[in-house]
Amino acid sequence: MYDYFAGKTALITGAASGIGKAVAEQLAAEGANVVVADLKPEAARAVVDELVAAGGTAAAFAGDVSDPAIVKAAVDFAVATYGGLELAVNNAGIGGPQGPLADYDDSDGFASYHQLMGVNLHSVFYGMRYEIPAILAAGGGAIVNMSSILGLVAEPSATPYTTAKHGVSGMTKAAGATYASRGIRINSVHPGYIDTPLLAAMPPEYKQVLISKHPAGRLGTAEEVANLVLFLLSDKASFINGTQHVVDGGYTDI
Repeated sequence: MYDYFAGKTALITGAASGIGKAVAEQLAAEGANVVVADLKPEAARAVVDELVAAGGTAAAFAGDVSDPAIVKAAVDFAVATYGGLELAVNNAGIGGPQGPLADYDDSDGFASYHQLMGVNLHSVFYGMRYEIPAILAAGGGAIVNMSSILGLVAEPSATPYTTAKHGVSGMTKAAGATYASRGIRINSVHPGYIDTPLLAAMPPEYKQVLISKHPAGRLGTAEEVANLVLFLLSDKASFINGTQHVVDGGYTDI
């Protein structure tokens, strides 16, 4: 489908499952060198094995992206392994505290809040901090930051998650404007509720409530989100920069 990706190197965080894995699969199929970064080393290696068995080129990197030193090491690994970095997808994300803000249990010293912010927001900052110099050195490229519909609208019972994803939106706009003239396009993707392993353990009745929020009448698939990500990474999106792209089955339309 794309001629752009052959020989390019892509770093994807949270790539061992769900959306990240779907992006890794599609990029590898298009000829990119894919660095599968994930918190779980065994899961990252398993995805790499699948990509290589299918004829792709891939390598695994394991670590916690809420640690800036780990993110720097992931970028350094991509450059050392494949000679450069042109593409990045800052996709890693977790759930977090639920309920009205003033009712949050603070008995852990807000550790769960800080963990969510570390993975969902700060890791995107760390990612771009180290990815951008590497991409500039390679002559330019593109970055996609994974936000959410909750980076555009609010969920009253998920204030920390909503806050983090709105932060990703603003960070993407600012970085996109900064580096547009230097050959790097940076955009954010905002999925609705996607049928990934994160929702596998959800009670059927709650899952049905989520489905009902989407005029399309179903949840999205990881592959549908990956389709959009690849477009934004490709030269077909050459005049798209610093913008938010929704793939939500109409969730934000109502």
